[in-house]
Amino acid sequence: MAPKSDPSRRVVADNRAARFHYAITETLEAGISLTGTEVKSLRNGKATIGEAYAGPSGNDLMLFNAYIPEYLEANRFNHDTKRPRRLLLHRRQIDKLIGATQRQGFTVIPLKIYFNESGRAKVELGLGKGKQLHDKRESAKQRDWERDRARLLRDRG
Repeated sequence: MAPKSDPSRRVVADNRAARFHYAITETLEAGISLTGTEVKSLRNGKATIGEAYAGPSGNDLMLFNAYIPEYLEANRFNHDTKRPRRLLLHRRQIDKLIGATQRQGFTVIPLKIYFNESGRAKVELGLGKGKQLHDKRESAKQRDWERDRARLLRDRG
């Protein structure tokens, strides 16, 4: 995973709630198969992946329910906003992710959509299990404590 201040990655869509709802155990980068109008719309930075998930479709891994708005200048050649999009991974990675979702109860969640340094659209996928309510409370408590501790240290020094 690249550092947060990496200028070569321009984040288009971020799923901030995913780390709150899921315990992410592993992350990996995947390419995504897009049409031309989808790429232009992504460059405008209006995509939403808050409700998106990845799952098997035949022998491929697909991204479902990701919203990429229509490109207004495309006229009649536009794309469907919530169509399933194929994720580009190696066969071994696909088999591993599909196996984890079917056997072990994991979920494949898209964490970010971004453009890498060569201008290609990429998806950062996370493999995780859903958190229980008490785990979510613990995460919120930990986040609040970190914020308060930072505030105390900043005020002291």
